[in-house]
Amino acid sequence: MKQQPENQQQPSLYLEVCFQNEEPRLPLHTSIVLFLLSYCECKFFKVYLVFKKPSSSESLRSQLPEHLDSSDVQSEALPQLVRDCRLPAVLDETGQLCRAGLAVVLRHIINKTIEADPSRNDVLALLGFKKTCLKACAEVSRWTRLCEIEIPSAVEEHLQNPANDDQQVPLSILTLERRLAEPVRVHNDDKIRRRKLQEQRREESAESQENLDSESEPGQSSQACDGLELRAALAKLSVDSVPALATRENSEIRKVKTADLPPLEHVFAEGLYFTLTDVVLLPCIYQYLCSLQARAAATLHHLPHLLRWYGRVQEVPGVLRAAKACGLLLSIPQAPTSGLPILSAEDNPTSLPVEEEEGREMAPEVPFVGGPRPTMTKLKENGIEAVFTPHPCPSWTLPWESLPGAINPTEGKMSNIRAVRKMQQLNNLVAMVTELARPGYTIVDFCSGTLLTVGIFLSLLKVILIENKEESLVRAQSRSAELGLKNIGFIQANLDYFTGPFHIGVSIASYKNRFCTISKPCCHPYCFNCTRFLSLFQEHMILCRFADQTAVQLPPDRRLIGKQCMGLVDLDRSWAAETHGYSVQVMTMEPESCSPKNNMLVGRPLQKRGLEVTAVLAVNYV
Repeated sequence: MKQQPENQQQPSLYLEVCFQNEEPRLPLHTSIVLFLLSYCECKFFKVYLVFKKPSSSESLRSQLPEHLDSSDVQSEALPQLVRDCRLPAVLDETGQLCRAGLAVVLRHIINKTIEADPSRNDVLALLGFKKTCLKACAEVSRWTRLCEIEIPSAVEEHLQNPANDDQQVPLSILTLERRLAEPVRVHNDDKIRRRKLQEQRREESAESQENLDSESEPGQSSQACDGLELRAALAKLSVDSVPALATRENSEIRKVKTADLPPLEHVFAEGLYFTLTDVVLLPCIYQYLCSLQARAAATLHHLPHLLRWYGRVQEVPGVLRAAKACGLLLSIPQAPTSGLPILSAEDNPTSLPVEEEEGREMAPEVPFVGGPRPTMTKLKENGIEAVFTPHPCPSWTLPWESLPGAINPTEGKMSNIRAVRKMQQLNNLVAMVTELARPGYTIVDFCSGTLLTVGIFLSLLKVILIENKEESLVRAQSRSAELGLKNIGFIQANLDYFTGPFHIGVSIASYKNRFCTISKPCCHPYCFNCTRFLSLFQEHMILCRFADQTAVQLPPDRRLIGKQCMGLVDLDRSWAAETHGYSVQVMTMEPESCSPKNNMLVGRPLQKRGLEVTAVLAVNYV
């Protein structure tokens, strides 16, 4: 088995190989990446198949594209940045920037393909409208979570026991079926819907003239209407054989109200156009359909829209070629797919359970009146008030004069007042890190990028910057390279994809069980932990809303109430951290004018676990 080379000559793509019954197998997220590589005909990456125990990829060759430049590697031989992340992952040529997670890696493959060949409009179209397909992280986007995590995970679980006759259709797949049954909402859909209405009326007129009403087959009108959606979808892919759509409707059609226009049906997962989401879902649905075996007919009866989508995807140019190269022998199961109804937003079929919000049940609708004062009084009567610990080093500052100008906020594109405030915020953050850090410690910065300053000031520390936004991370890496920093690593990933150990962390209200985290909870309305001392969900939410009302433009009494609410919400955050084994203090940054969100949470684990962990720090700033 080949070992990881020391010098990176090209970006390295790391894909996991798992085992089932002691035989190597490609997990779904690996199959999805390989399918996209084949569809894009991308040869930009050196691919490493990662094994957790000695084995070979020889038995997997039929599932690997022929053009793939791949090698086997043991997991313990991976570069440290890659080892700290869940696969798939891409390590750039410098070895300092790692991109991890399915959606992040797939979007990077698309961008690199377009960069190498700008004429690949079919690949560019995968990113969807405004190039945002699967860009929102799974923590905040339910759609990304469904496609990137829930459906692949559900199918993987199903594949572990495909012969279980009592096994139900996974909830995530039923959710996708319901989504495919809903009307499509796309940019400028009014024009397409008017063309659909015009075609419907033209066909009705032709049938009337030829007296074919009694001879028309059920579902014929639906199929004809579906043809327009499909033609629009294929026209987007620039397929020469597809005739162009009509360019203008007659005056009668233009007078029809938008509400009276026929809805558009799903052709692909996100509407009319083939996108990255379809690339993710196709290997998953293929594996699921293959595993149904004898139970296919009974199960497929409940998934008519999914089956129609499965057939439409195979009509996209390049899909069958890419699937065959990856060992996906696609076929269309026999099931009725014509005359399918389109569900309105109000429809809620009993066979398709409504997706519940993850993590908590929705609170009952109870009217709440009176602003935050009644709740604050209620808490005070129960002995609950925000408690602030004095700042341990209020006058500490960075030696800005001796630091490189590239990290000085005054060198950026911001006003002098904002630059001074940013410097004061960094003084508070770095002061706490320097107090807690020791030589050789690893510090992880989740989602803020500010620890570039720490990396310079504390060169004996290892610093890892984690950010989901590629633009921010690339900019930070470029600045680090200009300064010649060698102790900083960069990871583009959602927080859940980082699994490596560390001593101190900085993040947005994130508390880890095993390690310490430095957090910056700068957005209070989305903090849902605080129900320990409140009987109504609405009481908590109104505290969160007023906790954000601390801007300097507001009247002093309003800002004071906002500060008190912010203290109560952060008190709840500290209690939440205590459930994970931390002792937390809430303090105010100095000077208070450095930010309207000037709370800072500092916590220390009560017991050392794994690493010699030191502290948790949370800072509010904007």
